[in-house]
Amino acid sequence: METFIELSIVFAAATGVAWIMQRLRLPLLLGHILTGMLVGPLVFGWLGDPGSIAVFSKLGITALLFIVGLSLNPIALRDVGRVSVASGIGQIVFTCSIGFLIALGFGYHWVPALYIAIALTFSSTIIVLKILQDKRDLGKLYGRIAIGLLLVQDLAATVILLLVSTSAAGASLLAITQAVITLTALVAGLWFAARFVLPWLTPIFATSQEFLLLFSVAWGMGVASLFHLLGFSIEIGALAAGVALATSPYHHEISAKMKLLRDFFLVMFFVILGAELAFGNVGSLWPAIVVFSLFVLVGNPVIVMAILGFMGYRRKTSFLVGLTVAQISEFSLVLILLARSLGHVDDSVVTLVTVIGLVTFTGSSLVMNASDRWFKLLKPRLGIFERKTTITERQHAVRPEALLFGFHRLGQDFLPLLERGGKPFLVIDFDPAVIDGLQARGIPCLYGDAADNELLDEFDLKKVSMLVSTVPDFETNLFLLNKLRRRNKQALFISMSQSPDEAMLLYRGGADYVILPHYLGGNYAALVLDKYGFDASRLEQEKEKHIKHLEKRLNLAPARAVSGL
Repeated sequence: METFIELSIVFAAATGVAWIMQRLRLPLLLGHILTGMLVGPLVFGWLGDPGSIAVFSKLGITALLFIVGLSLNPIALRDVGRVSVASGIGQIVFTCSIGFLIALGFGYHWVPALYIAIALTFSSTIIVLKILQDKRDLGKLYGRIAIGLLLVQDLAATVILLLVSTSAAGASLLAITQAVITLTALVAGLWFAARFVLPWLTPIFATSQEFLLLFSVAWGMGVASLFHLLGFSIEIGALAAGVALATSPYHHEISAKMKLLRDFFLVMFFVILGAELAFGNVGSLWPAIVVFSLFVLVGNPVIVMAILGFMGYRRKTSFLVGLTVAQISEFSLVLILLARSLGHVDDSVVTLVTVIGLVTFTGSSLVMNASDRWFKLLKPRLGIFERKTTITERQHAVRPEALLFGFHRLGQDFLPLLERGGKPFLVIDFDPAVIDGLQARGIPCLYGDAADNELLDEFDLKKVSMLVSTVPDFETNLFLLNKLRRRNKQALFISMSQSPDEAMLLYRGGADYVILPHYLGGNYAALVLDKYGFDASRLEQEKEKHIKHLEKRLNLAPARAVSGL
């Protein structure tokens, strides 16, 4: 019961602080960290033992990195893999080397200096990806490069943490070798599951929204737990679980379902992070705090911009990617705490890195959220990071100009029109069998729910010229209509309705045409009879045309639908 009361206090405080952050136009995650400082031992002490609710923090991290893994489609990242690896490794080498020299300059012994340098090297995957998702920039070129760069950092961080952990236990080279073999076996097993098992399982779970959510949670937590039981971090396991599903046609819908869990539980991660921040004798450390913070906030982005500029990327892409490394990582705090437990560093180093973390978390979040304004301000001076000949930057995000929701009923009749139109179009349907059939024919399609707000936010509705919904649900069609009209007043909107009353409401909301199947069918039949009269021989021609149309429809329908006729 005490844990329940603590959670109530935490969420009440988080709500109040978040309201203040929103009024000040500051990132909410900073509010969550401040909430942790307020309810933790630093101020009020309402949160007695952060460990009692730490499991919620782990769930938030698992959900976030699982969603991140879903976006790491190898095909989508193919064109940024090289630059991500090069910039990631280059940034690690340069940041660690320069940070080590700065630490030596402040008089630190080489062992704590090395720990400080490593702590300054890695960036917060959680914070960066949360901001990228909030800005809906994960699909942009700089977002994909940043994801790849952070993934390289995470892999390097995992190796370092693994080496430090094994050395703490006095492990031999044999133990380290065994860990590497185990990790390789895990990756091979996930590849096999992604290649042969999941494509068979996911259509089964996708037949129900609740079933799909349950499977997603079970898969993400299960793989993360497996990694943990075998001696690796839960974070890497959750990321790997998402990557295994990244090529699934249902990954958009899985991501949308998991985002609700992520947003809820991730609050606890940042609250606990704030509650565990330690501030010792900060006074004597201010010179080092200022220098190291400036190095992370300015030096790290400059290093990345120089690398990307050398590789031929435009100054804006280099600048935006550079901003994503302008903070230290949660791994930095974990590493320093582990080093203190081993006696490699003292409490002053822990305090130093903790304050640097708070400063850089805040500074980088503010700058990333205002990245466009900062670029306009600094653009004339960023020319030194751009070569005369730059890489042609391809956009990966799907930008259809026509959207068709629902293919099984009336939707099939719109496909020839969309194909003849010559404009990019996308079919969205909730039936796995329909999606499988469309993919087999090479028709652009996406598994998703028409009522999913997150899904619609992925499209640039301002550029959509037509949206057609053959979904029979009135609330869904009204939602689509309102969503479209808020962004685009000129786009053509056609939907389906089951009753005249609902049709009139859609018309009043701005629909261009509403299909009433029963009324339309009866009206057409009456027109045919009026044209041909009661002469069966004259009606034969119309009958043949109708049969051909039905046969075409049956060929397009999924196998199970045809068998049920």
